[in-house]
Amino acid sequence: MSTDATASVLPPKGKPKWLRVKLPTGKKYTELRGLVDKYKLNTICASGSCPNMGECWGEGTATFMILGNVCTRSCGFCGVKTGRPETVAWDEPEKVARSIKIMQIKHAVLTSVDRDDLKDMGTIIWAETVKAVRRMNPTTTLETLIPDFQGIERHLDRIVEVSPEVVSHNMETVRRLTREVRIQAKYDRSLGVLKYLKDQGINRTKSGIMLGLGEREEEVIQTLHDLREVNVDIVTLGQYLQPSKKHLPVHEFITPAQFDKYREIGLDLGFRHVESGALVRSSYKAHKHIL
Repeated sequence: MSTDATASVLPPKGKPKWLRVKLPTGKKYTELRGLVDKYKLNTICASGSCPNMGECWGEGTATFMILGNVCTRSCGFCGVKTGRPETVAWDEPEKVARSIKIMQIKHAVLTSVDRDDLKDMGTIIWAETVKAVRRMNPTTTLETLIPDFQGIERHLDRIVEVSPEVVSHNMETVRRLTREVRIQAKYDRSLGVLKYLKDQGINRTKSGIMLGLGEREEEVIQTLHDLREVNVDIVTLGQYLQPSKKHLPVHEFITPAQFDKYREIGLDLGFRHVESGALVRSSYKAHKHIL
């Protein structure tokens, strides 16, 4: 950690006050919570206990995970179960589209586990889900937060062809820590995915970085530079929190001042939107990223 950043982190002895989360409230949140429970709708917001659920739902934004809840990869930061995934549910696109209609979602974010077990990496279901959402919810805008699909262009093309308003793929961490944090992923492959998407005409590309895993300030800044070099439009930076004792430990808690510094650096580099804060997650303020 550089000298400048050292003063802006705290050792992980206990969560600092800026990580305390208020319970979600509000009429819109209460209505959506009721619908989710009544119809057994699956949102990552609720199942992942996202700290921003109340705020996002209040603004008509929600995130849905497709292709099951078992991942073929074993990233050191992620709380999703690793193992042999379930059989593909071909009716899932219609179910997701129906959920979005019931909840009257204005902006939907779609994400998924990695499905390296499938020949198409799950991209057929991805494309069909986007089509179904558009068919059933013609005024709803979409962000797709995709895996790397092993960087295979014909798979990425299925996403390009359905042309979501925003396509996101997370770097998650800096180059030096990628092998430890994202065991089966590659830093340059992820950059290549983002570059390919932009080169193929995707209007808005987006990526996210978690902080507090032991990265140095200059490494975060270099990652921001790398993202701008491949013309990424939007970046999110948030605090890593350990899902369980089996996962990578938190090395440090990044202070609000340091997050503010990264926001200013990102804006100076030319990103259209920079969301930077301890509680920021990939989908935070996602509805604004289409503007």
